[in-house]
Amino acid sequence: MERPGELVPLHYVSLGAQGPEDVLPDPHGRVLTGVADGRILRLHHLGDPRAARVEVLAETGGRPLGLELLPDGDLLVCDAERGLLRVGTGDGTVRVLADSVAGEPLRFCSNAVALADGSVYATVSSRRHSLDRWIGDIVEHTGTGRLLRLGPEGGEPEVVLEGLQFANGLVASADGTFLVIAETGACRLTRYRLTGPRAGRAEPFADLPGMPDNLWREGPDGPIWVALAAPRVPALDLLHRTAPAVRRAAARAAVRAPYRPSGTTGVIAVDDQGRTVHHLARRRSGFRMVTSVGAVGDHLVLGSVWESGVAVCARPAAR
Repeated sequence: MERPGELVPLHYVSLGAQGPEDVLPDPHGRVLTGVADGRILRLHHLGDPRAARVEVLAETGGRPLGLELLPDGDLLVCDAERGLLRVGTGDGTVRVLADSVAGEPLRFCSNAVALADGSVYATVSSRRHSLDRWIGDIVEHTGTGRLLRLGPEGGEPEVVLEGLQFANGLVASADGTFLVIAETGACRLTRYRLTGPRAGRAEPFADLPGMPDNLWREGPDGPIWVALAAPRVPALDLLHRTAPAVRRAAARAAVRAPYRPSGTTGVIAVDDQGRTVHHLARRRSGFRMVTSVGAVGDHLVLGSVWESGVAVCARPAAR
């Protein structure tokens, strides 16, 4: 992979709340995000820090992570504590679409995508570790991530894919024939076929120089933007090749130890063939652990589960 270009920071917008984990641009140039206290926020005028404004849309009563806009303007919300939710952006109503799967509570629901046929796919990052112990799953390399499908008729979702390494971001291809899944713990993107002779099968899509988190597609034909929450760690790659008992012991230690994110910030954009369109990075960044990225006008907006605001950066020229 070629050397990354410079990720150029412009300004920071404080939200007065911890952890805007996913940032989702809407058709009007605003940005939606969920924060640690359970609120869903809408951010206005992020291009001008003096005019920026924060509006509260709803409270989920849990911990919102991935967001997905529906055609009617409502939001799909993956809540790490409450499951898969539908949130009204007009009146703030919160409705639970699914809170269990395969006979167990739906926990650590991470990202969702709605397809044209009315079905919803969602990722579950881990069945062994909760959100507050996420690093335990990364270290233990449990492979307990899942991809779920909720049919147009609703009900309980079905498990369509298992064995994912911390399943995270999720988007559909431009033609709707496959999904792209971010496997944070494996530093890769995975393709899940929806149609054709390989429907229902997963295959490699792109290897990455870091740990991917949320994914966001820029328009129906635009690239897929990938937030890199951390660079690759060679020592972690070696640990993942050791025996399960060794990894479990290391995970217990990691959960107890204080965590400090890397100072390297990065984002990547790929096309529907998995080819890199943009790769931007910044070393010794003051804004750490980028978990989401979206484009609004001439800017990239970065979210972070670690920070208490969003970063606004220069958008690269089209390639």
